[in-house]
Amino acid sequence: MPNFVIIGAGKAGTTSLYKYLGEHPQIFMSPKKEPRFFAVEDEEINFQGPDDTRFKFINKIDDYQKLFNQVSNEIAIGEASPIYLTTPKAPRRIHHHIPNAKIIAILRDPIERAYSNFLDSLSRGIETTDNFSEAMLLEEERIKNRWAPHWHYKRKGFYFSLLKPYFELFDKKNIKIYFFEDLIKDPQKIVKDIYRFLGVDHCFSPDFSIRHNPSGIPRSKRLHTYFLQKIWSNGSKVNRSIGPKIANDLLQKIESGIFLLNLKEKPKISKKTRKEFINVYKEDILNLQGLVNRDLSPWLQA
Repeated sequence: MPNFVIIGAGKAGTTSLYKYLGEHPQIFMSPKKEPRFFAVEDEEINFQGPDDTRFKFINKIDDYQKLFNQVSNEIAIGEASPIYLTTPKAPRRIHHHIPNAKIIAILRDPIERAYSNFLDSLSRGIETTDNFSEAMLLEEERIKNRWAPHWHYKRKGFYFSLLKPYFELFDKKNIKIYFFEDLIKDPQKIVKDIYRFLGVDHCFSPDFSIRHNPSGIPRSKRLHTYFLQKIWSNGSKVNRSIGPKIANDLLQKIESGIFLLNLKEKPKISKKTRKEFINVYKEDILNLQGLVNRDLSPWLQA
């Protein structure tokens, strides 16, 4: 089993952290970035939505443990599943299986995070509306209709409420909270602090030159979606024909927009839309400030 878990938030830099930590020789990261095991342990997986074929879940502990079969003498063993931050059962499941686990979360302005999540869905061709405000308003209906958590744009931003169970279950010294803006500004500082937290050599420096999982709209949405859906729906065939490593590299390049399709500049959220949702998150943000001892007033500005 792992001894640390990155629990989210999605679209806040978890993919970058997964890559940076995975480069360290004393850290073993699950070869599948998001197993999502603690979100669905022993549950039937029956999420709905426009196309949820890419949202793979591992729901059996034996399959989950197989992800760590190749662990040798690494000090830190981990995985990154942002769904753990928003799944009510995940904190207790993690605590049950690995009570001394170290928990890492990275947070982002909840409105910007939701918007980035929305743009991600648009770029993948799995969002039914091109209006962000409408997508946020549709959320409760979608949840009722069992759409996968990927579309829970608004719900994922109530960080204080979502982190509270982790602080109740785990020793505070085993929880580290970081912020997306700090990772963007000085990734080396953040990553080295995580290395120290995990007890590995903090002098190691990963490759910071690659931008992982950027948001944006592909120049050719139709072609971008076609490639993504072809590879996700025919993963086993693709793996057999070109090999799993090449297939995985190809998929990552398509997703990041650097293979055939360059991403357009990410459209910005309007001030009017920000104002719409600031009051939605205001109370939670003010409570979060106390929990993490940080001034989050920029998140309350239109």
